Amino acid sequence: MTTEHKSPPIISPLAILTMVIVILSTGLILSDTTTRVWWQVLTLGVVEGITEFLPISSTAHLLIVSHMLGFEHSMGGTFEIVIQLGAVAAVVLYYARDLMSQVQALPTQRSTQRFWLGILLAFLPAALIGFFLRGWIKAVLFDSPILIASTLIIGGIALIAIERLMQQSNSIQQLDRVTPRHAFGIGMAQVFALVPGVSRSAASIMGGLVVGLDRPTATAFSFYLAIPTLGAATLVDLLSSFDQMTMNEIGYLVVGTLVSFLIAWLSIRWLLQYVAQHSFWAFGSYRVVAGILLLVLVGIGRF
Repeated sequence: MTTEHKSPPIISPLAILTMVIVILSTGLILSDTTTRVWWQVLTLGVVEGITEFLPISSTAHLLIVSHMLGFEHSMGGTFEIVIQLGAVAAVVLYYARDLMSQVQALPTQRSTQRFWLGILLAFLPAALIGFFLRGWIKAVLFDSPILIASTLIIGGIALIAIERLMQQSNSIQQLDRVTPRHAFGIGMAQVFALVPGVSRSAASIMGGLVVGLDRPTATAFSFYLAIPTLGAATLVDLLSSFDQMTMNEIGYLVVGTLVSFLIAWLSIRWLLQYVAQHSFWAFGSYRVVAGILLLVLVGIGRF
């Protein structure tokens, strides 16, 4: 199992775009809300799709952009969490052929069994802590711009430092060489991503670098880990909040999820190609600058 994905997409971008347009048009026809809200939903879907797999924190960007747009249908953070399902679907689609091959090999191939055991071990720490602290995280941490700015800055510095210190000695260059011990270390690092601004992808990628994976392998492992992590978080939040949603809010979630799916699917290949040839220095620097700008906006009362 290598880190490079060479299979062609099984659904063309045109087909996906057509599907999004059809569903969006249906939502606009059925909705009794203003067009302005739909443009906000579209914007947030694009933000999620672009930022989910970049180590810059999609949650932080969604909360910041939601505030700047005056989006009033966050539903206590449910919107920002649920539209991550689009990114999960994008990963499943992108790796569809690989996943189907692994399903066939799982009963007999030990390397595949070990890989998915590793994904399970990496998933469990954040899943368990997130499940029990979900209400507190949404109520307290999602509403603290200073916390988000601080974690953006600290995470950016950590990303640059770990990249520089760890990359020279990292020798694990294939996913089938990731052991359960490596995977559990990545899972413990992912726990930090429960704090908005840390970034799930940044935490899992940095965790991968610390335990000995090279950048492409750590990034690919982070993508696979996104499937159970984001999928479970989305479903738990959706099920717990569904009975409190209006039909319009359900429409917002559907459209936001579809848009994030399209944008995330189109960005996955670029990120894999980028990290194979570049360091994470640019992402770390961006996080620091973004965090400082957010602190300035908070200081002058504009946020």
